[in-house]
Amino acid sequence: MTENDQGNVPSRQRKRFPGISSRAYEHPADRSALVALRKLSGFDTVFKALSALLPERSLRLLFLSDSVRVSDAQFSHLNDMLRDACYVLDLEKVPPMYVAQDPKPNAMCIGLDEPIIVLTTGLVELLDEEEMRAVIGHEVGHALSGHSVYRTILLFLTGLALKVAWIPLGNVAIMAIVTALREWFRKSELSADRAGLLAGQDVQASMRGLMKIAGGNHLHEMNVDAFLAQADEYEKAGDLRDSVLKILNVLPRTHPFTTVRAAELKKWSESRDFQRIMDGHYPKRSEDKDTSVTDSFRESAGHYAETVRTSKDPLMKLVGDIAGGAGDLAGDLGGRLRNRFGAGGQGAGKPDAGPDAGPDAGDGGKHGAGGGQSEG
Repeated sequence: MTENDQGNVPSRQRKRFPGISSRAYEHPADRSALVALRKLSGFDTVFKALSALLPERSLRLLFLSDSVRVSDAQFSHLNDMLRDACYVLDLEKVPPMYVAQDPKPNAMCIGLDEPIIVLTTGLVELLDEEEMRAVIGHEVGHALSGHSVYRTILLFLTGLALKVAWIPLGNVAIMAIVTALREWFRKSELSADRAGLLAGQDVQASMRGLMKIAGGNHLHEMNVDAFLAQADEYEKAGDLRDSVLKILNVLPRTHPFTTVRAAELKKWSESRDFQRIMDGHYPKRSEDKDTSVTDSFRESAGHYAETVRTSKDPLMKLVGDIAGGAGDLAGDLGGRLRNRFGAGGQGAGKPDAGPDAGPDAGDGGKHGAGGGQSEG
């Protein structure tokens, strides 16, 4: 994008991130869920079939004919925000954006070949300028991450499930893919929220926007701290039955619950990772080809392990306790085996302290048992 394209950039100075890779802001759960989705049996078959069959040109014509395309002549303030978000996140080609008549506040980024951003009138009327800037940055983040392809597949599979039942996978397999797509898309929303914060660079505006989506245009009746406290109460509330109900409640949704999104974004905004990006230290798109898949798996696994360890949800605490108990058991068993067999196979369980033994040989059993106990 050239500087001439930025003639109407808003006056408030924002940091720009030249060449930023989507890896900089993508949530670890987003990447791991997408990898799991691609590994799902039958996904490649469905994806290839639908990519050839989905009427994307028809979709574009539909928005062109029955929505308002954002430009310098129509919704010019939204057009300024779109160009500004693309400039900040260094997305070279500005995607077309439309405003569609729908009282429900919503936004989406769809398209197989090229992304299209759609905002509903309910959202445009609900949010102020800085809140809308975060939402548009959110959608630009989807475009930069390539999420629009999978979002389009989900949209058509969900809405046209009966019409694609002829694909030789069966309805059960198709619904499995829909469920996996929804799980990934919920995680991708956390990534896009981060992109929205990078574009708007106003965490309070991001928080306000999420509150309004949850509770409407009544900011004088709402409080950010109280809203975030709801997320904490939601996570730790109830017993195992409530944990199961939470899972069942979220399965049909494409978006995480709004309080959870707000809490996740607030935590990231206070993290060292966010500060490093703001200081200009972030992965570049030019380095994407050298990215290790193993490292991505390791990061995702570490995220889930940390989530289980720190979660206040009763089910997650149970999983953590079981995992910790298994670790204690394995460590204790390992210590006993080392004590019995580790030093020259002495069946009596006493370490070999003969002339060939090292200086620490006499401590072998003690260190083994201690190591087992400290694993937990």
